[in-house]
Parts: sequence; C-alpha cells; structure tokens
Amino acid sequence: EAILSCKHKFSKGMSLRIEWKKIQSQGVSFVYYNGEFTGDLRGRAEMLNTGIRIRNVTRRDSGTYRCEISAKSEEGQHLGEATITLTVLVAPTTPVCEVPSSAMTGTVVELSCKETEGSPPSEYQWYKNGVPLLEKRGTDSARAANITYTMNKKSGTLLFNTVTKNDTGEYFCEASNGIGLSQKCSVKRMQVDDLNVSGIIVAVVFVALVMALCGLGVFYAQKKGYFTKESASQKKTNYQSTSEK
Repeated sequence: EAILSCKHKFSKGMSLRIEWKKIQSQGVSFVYYNGEFTGDLRGRAEMLNTGIRIRNVTRRDSGTYRCEISAKSEEGQHLGEATITLTVLVAPTTPVCEVPSSAMTGTVVELSCKETEGSPPSEYQWYKNGVPLLEKRGTDSARAANITYTMNKKSGTLLFNTVTKNDTGEYFCEASNGIGLSQKCSVKRMQVDDLNVSGIIVAVVFVALVMALCGLGVFYAQKKGYFTKESASQKKTNYQSTSEK
C-alpha cells in the first residue's frame, strides 16, 4: 500500500471541501471528487482524514498527485494545495535480446537488449562467454584502444563498428534497476567469418558460363534457321487463308 499525506492548518470549525487530482501529460483528472474515488482507485483506496491510502499499488499508480482543500469561514473562503509524487518501484522482467547468428568481418553489427516493465528504468550489461564486457571510457584509458565495441548501458545496445573474428562468441544481456533480482536473456551465439572471396569468384564465373551457353544456344538456333522457318510457316498459313477468302 501507499499513503499520500495531505495535512492542513485550517481550524476544525471550518467547512472543508477536499479534492484529489492526478496530473498527467494528457491533462488533469479527478482521483477523489464529491466524496468518492474515481477511475483506477475506485474500490481500492480510502481516505485518511484528508490523505489517501492506496491498496495493491501498481505501476499505473505512479505519477504526480495534487491535494486541494477549500475551507469556508465567516471571514470568507480559504484555499490550500499540496503536490505529491508517487513512484511505484517495479523489478525488471526478462529482457528481449537480439543477437545476429552470423556476421562478416569488417561490417557494422548491433546487438540490442530491452525490457519495459522495470521502474525505475533498467540499465543493461552485456556478457561475452560469461564475462562482463567493459564500458569504453574515453581515450585516457589504455584499455580503450583494445575495445572494438561501444556499449550503451542506458539503451541496451552493443555496437561493433568493424566486427572481427575475435568477436565470435556467446552473448547475453542482464537488466537491473536495483529493485528485486536482475534478469537475463537466453544465451545466443554470434559467428563472425571472413568474406569468402574465392566462393564469390566461383559463383560469378559459373553465372557467366551459364549466360555464355545460353547465348551460344540462341546463336546456334538462329544459324540453323529455326526461328526463320517458324516465321515462314506462319506467313504461309496467312497467305493460304487469304487465298481461300
């Protein structure tokens, strides 16, 4: 449960009107109005004097609340308000990781890791072969020169600008926000291979030979007059048809 306290200094003899509102990006909505709760809090919240007790809080209850009190007396009407921010802490769920199964050396490769339930938002740590990867920290570190990747712990991306065969391995990501246990995605292997130049040359030569054979076939057919005979036969048929008419 969560208790939103709202204390005032109005005298007991005054007639009080209490309202609670939730301030959101899309506007302001009533939470407690005209003596009853509205919206998501209906049935699971109660008043504690001028404050609110919320039972079974959820992530949706996070936000900014405003308590507004108006008091009437013989001197007139008095107004007062207080703003409270409620942050509901939620442990992270299992992140979704995207790791390419294969890549060519020298290409740009990006691995991603994300989970959306944690509150506050999770930070991410990538592992290779069970060992946590180091975060690149500027040029003053001697180790930075040997790091071929950029790891963003806020967004969960692991970027290789020029991936190498040494980057082959088994990768997984861990999400944590200080609430509950950290969560890991399943291990995925990325295989980095050199570009098979010889295979590409063989494929190009094979395609060129096939195209050459097709061209020779067409040339041979024309030389033998296959296409000409067919055309003459068609003309003869048309001529006979005209004569019959």
